[in-house]
Amino acid sequence: MIQKANCTCPRCPQNAICVNDTQCTCNPGYTSQSGEKFFTFPLEICQDTDECKPPISIYCGLNAECQNVPGSFYCHCDPGYKLLSGNTQFKNSNENTCQNITSSSTTKGNKELQRVVENFESLLTNKSLWGTGEQRKVASKATSILQTMESNVLETALNAPDQEIQKLQNSTVAVETRVVTDNCSKERQIFNLNVQMNSLDIHCNDIIQENLQGPSAVIFISYSSLGNIINATFFDEVNEEDRVYLNSQIVSAAIGPKRNTSLSRPVILSFQHVKMKPLSKKVFCVFWKSTGEDGHWSRAGCFLVQVNKSHTTCRCTHLSSFAVLMAFTSQEEDPALAVITYVGLSLSLLCLLLAALTFLLCKAIQNTSTSLHLHLSLCLFLAHLLFLTAIDRTENKVLCAIIAGALHYLYLASFTWMLLEGLHLFLTARNLTVVNYSSVSRFMKWLMFPVGYGVPAVIVGISAVSRPHLYGTPERCWLHLKQGFIWGFLGPVCVIICVNLVLFLLVLWILKKKFSSLNSEVSTIQNTRMLTLKAAALVLILGCTWCLGILQVGPAGRVMGYLFTIINSLQGVFIFLVYCLLSQQVRKWFGNIMKPKSESEIYTLSSRLGPDSKHNVVRRLVTYSNVSPLDTPNFLSLF
Repeated sequence: MIQKANCTCPRCPQNAICVNDTQCTCNPGYTSQSGEKFFTFPLEICQDTDECKPPISIYCGLNAECQNVPGSFYCHCDPGYKLLSGNTQFKNSNENTCQNITSSSTTKGNKELQRVVENFESLLTNKSLWGTGEQRKVASKATSILQTMESNVLETALNAPDQEIQKLQNSTVAVETRVVTDNCSKERQIFNLNVQMNSLDIHCNDIIQENLQGPSAVIFISYSSLGNIINATFFDEVNEEDRVYLNSQIVSAAIGPKRNTSLSRPVILSFQHVKMKPLSKKVFCVFWKSTGEDGHWSRAGCFLVQVNKSHTTCRCTHLSSFAVLMAFTSQEEDPALAVITYVGLSLSLLCLLLAALTFLLCKAIQNTSTSLHLHLSLCLFLAHLLFLTAIDRTENKVLCAIIAGALHYLYLASFTWMLLEGLHLFLTARNLTVVNYSSVSRFMKWLMFPVGYGVPAVIVGISAVSRPHLYGTPERCWLHLKQGFIWGFLGPVCVIICVNLVLFLLVLWILKKKFSSLNSEVSTIQNTRMLTLKAAALVLILGCTWCLGILQVGPAGRVMGYLFTIINSLQGVFIFLVYCLLSQQVRKWFGNIMKPKSESEIYTLSSRLGPDSKHNVVRRLVTYSNVSPLDTPNFLSLF
């Protein structure tokens, strides 16, 4: 027996009960969205388990069909069959006594439905009827044929009220009809009709249309090849650069005897994709809107609910003919971009792992700057790893929202640690001529953990509390574009980029000012120029990268997209190159590792020069920045 949760139990969601006063579990016939049998998360959702579909697939026996209802299921005989007991439903195949009904009305109904379907098939395959006429004429003919087909099927269903369910399928069309004669007095309140892996859910009260006298009916028709005639060219609600195609069969739904198209509750339509496993695309739920002698696809009153690799679910507030359109740009379609992304990120993961191990194990470079590099590398490593493994796990909404929140936090943390890198470089340059500059390290050690991990947590926390439903999209586990939610990521990133650029310009100005006042040797000037030029080059690459991302439009959009993808996917490679391979100290440490232990030498920086020496100025900049004269701060992680 189902019991309500006790007051000491965690707050259980709908369709769940309390277990041992500590956990919740879904009621029989329901499963948690996360897949956990026991849970304490108050926002968990218990979903109805469809026992009629895999992996359960209840078998009802011969001449019978499984019907799912919320929290349960039942079996019923196929059209033309009836239980010996006279009941309308049963639970187990052992109870199946479905017998063939040999009545004149049944035979008449089946023959009439077959005749309607054959007439439609002859019209659809008549090439001379469609020809190569104008689009407007094709739309007019299609509208007329759709309306005629719906009317004829409805009339056939209503003329055989003793046949509650009729089904028929051939190579071009599939039909299912349901007749209601009891004013929705049975347990079923939601009717589910299935044809060719497409389904319709409609409330019983909308079928009977306010207690009209006599039987009422709902029909659901799926057209296999009609999409070749009224295809995506009849849809003009997209941008010119988007290419649209029909990725479902066209289906029609109607109720009678009164052909009312408005509903008290939206219907739920599920479409099987023609092209399985589509890439990231724009998805449109559309209906065929007839305008006098014309017709076209429209989105009015139809809304996208969910899309996965095999199906799209839509919610519509009226009845008509429906379909699913998908639009994509040429860049999104190009599989080479996906290959570049995965290869580049895989290389970055390897390089970030090597860089993190270097920062941890190389004792010669241990300082505050190295700590900043380490945490930046760790955040990017986790972000890239999660992106590669889970960015498209959209099947489970709760899990997808968690993945999107984690990616939001990790990428924000990466940018925040990059901001700390810029701040540390600025403070180091400003204190070049100060003898006691240990206060910089103390300040950064006190600041970096609360800022590096705390600030992103605050931003993500505010975003999650204010609009949790906008984490995760139908295509990707990322932030939704609705209501400007994406600015919860772009806003902080833009601020960090601007601040870092200002800090870098200040560093260049300080370097110029400090070294212009010194009577430097030629080698010192050359090293300083190399440091400045290398840092400037990285800033140019940073600016170009973001410009490439913005300029992915027009004829050059394809080239910009490739450059943007290549540079951004190689962040880890740049970090390993700049902070490890170009560091003289790290290269010497690598060499010592490769040599036999007896030949290894301990590397130490010379400290014999005085604090006011012009050589000491350069050495102290190198020590604080953890770079040789060829090293530069990592602005590439802004990508």
